[in-house]
Amino acid sequence: MNRILLASAFLLVSISAAFADGIPSTLPAPAVSPTPKAPAPKLVEPHLHIARSNVADHARIALTFDACMGQADERILSTLVRERIPATIFVTARWLKRNPAALAVFLQNPDLFELENHGQNHIPAVDTPTLIYGIASAGSPQAVRQEVEGGAAAMVAAGIPAPHWFRGSTAKYDLSAIGEIRAMGYRIAGYSVNGDGGSLLGAVITEKRIASAKDGDVVISHVNQPTHAAGEGVAKALVDLKAKGTQFVRLQDVEDTGDDKTTE
Repeated sequence: MNRILLASAFLLVSISAAFADGIPSTLPAPAVSPTPKAPAPKLVEPHLHIARSNVADHARIALTFDACMGQADERILSTLVRERIPATIFVTARWLKRNPAALAVFLQNPDLFELENHGQNHIPAVDTPTLIYGIASAGSPQAVRQEVEGGAAAMVAAGIPAPHWFRGSTAKYDLSAIGEIRAMGYRIAGYSVNGDGGSLLGAVITEKRIASAKDGDVVISHVNQPTHAAGEGVAKALVDLKAKGTQFVRLQDVEDTGDDKTTE
């Protein structure tokens, strides 16, 4: 009898253990769906044209230069002064701080240079988070406002008249940021000819691009990269254009038309 009871008990223990082995000690965690990424903002790179001269062999062109960071390119600056060629210069607060000598040249030649706002820290004026050419955007309306207002404040503190034009880093915007900047009272400076490819092009192609500008074009180039080959091409193109009888104007001196509601 005892043998039967022992055998029965052993059988029950074995069955219980086998059954327990088939049940996981913990239930698997429920699957979690990945958080969907926010869609990338739609960016625009506005164009800007000025009123044409409509005079044969005397094209009217607006030269604009970005002074982002870095140093002043004396090859370009000295050519503008020597040849008495007017231009509009977009300066950041950071560039102004590092280049007091170049600023003095600008201020000593008010008939040549119109100084406008390129922002406080050279941050793209896009009000949603994104990367543009590897540069983080402002990311919010408040940050866009700070970039614009900070740049303007630095200009006024440096003795420059209050700016009326703004051009953001990378010259790209989302439409809502354009509306915000326009509501602050600024016109937004696009362009129609990319002269130096962000100062990354060689001297020959830069000279060719700028020298090919047509009546009513707005040219964008850079005046803050003195070690780049592009600056040599810019300086040569200025002389080429002057020799062709080009009429150079600043943005403040002429009527203009910008798309994406940047000037209307």
